[in-house]
Amino acid sequence: MTVKTLAIASDHGGVELKSAIIDLLKGRGIEVSDLGTNGPASVDYPDFAQAVAKSIIDGKAEAGILVCGSGIGMSIAANRFPEVRAALVHDRLSAELCRQHNNANVLCLGARLLGEATALDCVDAFISTEFEGGRHEGRIAKMS
Repeated sequence: MTVKTLAIASDHGGVELKSAIIDLLKGRGIEVSDLGTNGPASVDYPDFAQAVAKSIIDGKAEAGILVCGSGIGMSIAANRFPEVRAALVHDRLSAELCRQHNNANVLCLGARLLGEATALDCVDAFISTEFEGGRHEGRIAKMS
């Protein structure tokens, strides 16, 4: 995926990891829209998943990244939007496959489950892996 603009958000459980991801993305020349949250106060993850989804729907971002404690809540909330294909990943291979086979446009990560190095490796795979198309296109169409 050749991404030029990306929206990112987290809940309170993912603030630190989100910051490291932003540094990586900016270092790659990607325009990053940080949609919050930015502190340890408890917040509701669906609000941040919605913000990233709307950024994609409105054409302000080509893709998104969501971070919470487990990644589960964010992925469920983001997938409520038909234009979003959010994938919760745990390693480089799952990040590659979510792009190759599922054309995922939102990456979800669990800050409490992944070390920073693994999470950043997942981000690298997500932004550098293309959708294969072919036999997968019809499957993707059934989800839209």
